[in-house]
Amino acid sequence: MTDKYVALIGAANIDIQGFSSNPIIDRDSNPGRIEFCPGGVSRNIAENLARLGIKTELISAIGDDPNGSLILESCRTCGIGSDYSLIVPNAVSSVYLAIMDNSKDMALALSDMTISDNISVNILESRDEILKNSDAIVFDTCLTEEVMNYILNTYCKKPIYVDPVSVGKAKALKSLISKVHTLKMNKLEAEFLSETNINNNSDLESSSEWFLDQGVKRVFITLGNEGVFYRDSQTYGNYKPAEAIIKNATGAGDAFMAGLIYGSLNNYNSEKIVRFASGVSLAALSVENTVNPKINFKYIEQITGENFND
Repeated sequence: MTDKYVALIGAANIDIQGFSSNPIIDRDSNPGRIEFCPGGVSRNIAENLARLGIKTELISAIGDDPNGSLILESCRTCGIGSDYSLIVPNAVSSVYLAIMDNSKDMALALSDMTISDNISVNILESRDEILKNSDAIVFDTCLTEEVMNYILNTYCKKPIYVDPVSVGKAKALKSLISKVHTLKMNKLEAEFLSETNINNNSDLESSSEWFLDQGVKRVFITLGNEGVFYRDSQTYGNYKPAEAIIKNATGAGDAFMAGLIYGSLNNYNSEKIVRFASGVSLAALSVENTVNPKINFKYIEQITGENFND
């Protein structure tokens, strides 16, 4: 695996997470704890991959402020390649602010990713070598529609993995869906993109079939504590992992995406990919940081009780 690498384009930021001690009372001051850690969808995916032994090259936009320094130091510490990221002078690095309820699930979040608008087509053209020689490309939807369109058309022969991030961010992706190789989304994002209501397994099958009809090769729809629905041209199904003790749900989706990329690079079939990716997500749920620093291949086998080399 040492000769393979994944190029990731998108958000790298500082996460500010508030953990409420009690059920949240709206429009009131709630007692709790506040934690700071590096975050950002593409950065989080890159860190999980790096900890799993996959070389990564992150292309992000980072301010020349103290938060930017923290982000870059975190990349160096955990082995994320950041030489191709853009340092924007006199700019404020992006910040993600989340309020977690007393069950450790997100009650409300705000994100300021405006610095990502500096990732332009010209910037990516200047980094063409690193993109065209990668084994896979990943991007999140903090990018402009023009940039997403450029990536999907210029590198359409490569497997391109996309996380819509949110319904609001998914709007720009809607007209570009046919060029996406692997799409990982939650139920709300799947409903929005496919313009369907998902209430049962039959709806999941119909929605996922719609994505395949558009040209997507593999679809993964995460369903919270109900598990994951997956589909490709040959198979589909549901997988529900063991229940987790949740300390923070923020990074679980990014961890899942990293797990499915790892499984794909190792030629796992879709069902095995989901089992492995769910293990990486389980590891993320078990810590308060966005990424579990214990993550590695053996650790995922240990917590899932599976041998993924079989």
